[in-house]
Amino acid sequence: MDYLSNSEPVRLTHDRDFKQHLDWSPDGKKFLFTRLHRGKMGLWTMNADGSELKPLLQDATPHFDGCWSPDSKQIAFVYDILQGTDGKLQINVVNADGSNNKVVIPNQAFEESPRWSPDGKQLAFVSTRDGNQEIYAANADGKNIRRLTSEIAADNNPRWSPDGKQIAFCSGRYGNLEICLMQADGSNVRRLTNCPAMDYWPVWSPDGKQIAYTSNRDGNYEIYVMKADGTGQRNLTCHPSQNNYAAWSPDGRRLAFVSNRAGGYDVFVMQVVERGTP
Repeated sequence: MDYLSNSEPVRLTHDRDFKQHLDWSPDGKKFLFTRLHRGKMGLWTMNADGSELKPLLQDATPHFDGCWSPDSKQIAFVYDILQGTDGKLQINVVNADGSNNKVVIPNQAFEESPRWSPDGKQLAFVSTRDGNQEIYAANADGKNIRRLTSEIAADNNPRWSPDGKQIAFCSGRYGNLEICLMQADGSNVRRLTNCPAMDYWPVWSPDGKQIAYTSNRDGNYEIYVMKADGTGQRNLTCHPSQNNYAAWSPDGRRLAFVSNRAGGYDVFVMQVVERGTP
């Protein structure tokens, strides 16, 4: 089915701080996102209605790009141990209340974009340990690391399909950023978007039939959605502002995203329905 928005997006935050890497908890109760607040970059959570905005960690060390575990009890994220003007990026896992912060993928190069598999047993992530951005997978405890992509151009933004059989990702192998799909073992790579613009941040609908993503093909960043085979690409936000970082609600009826349409960068939520639905 094709999806479209049928209502004006609802604004949840009003602080206008820069935000990115939005993620909706699988239990539907909370949001997680990177926030630049008073000069410090960190992860923040808030309730799904926009209330109780608070930092995940009481830590001045930069940390960002978090992802909820399937049971909503843990968060995997990037922890940046600054050394002079450079950073040592590693992947940590912490309880959802901010306790028990521990390293699971130690720094070897730039370790980024951790994403849980639907069964919670694996983490996909991005690393430059072999010279450029490639996608890897590991057990949830960081063991048994294996490389999934092998491409001179950058591969990043991995997202597991809800059944765990496929991974959507962003690749520069076609000369610009496009959304691609591969089996969970890295085989059978195929291209879903084909546009001379930037397409990135793919996120699966809960039923696995749709993929939302960001594209600037219309001159500004908008939230698009397409079928899992790449057909039926549609602009959902259709607004002259910058709209980015889509996150599906667990029931698949809403999409949250970050937009600067109100003058800063805030979280908005819009209803999405199948075309033809009253």
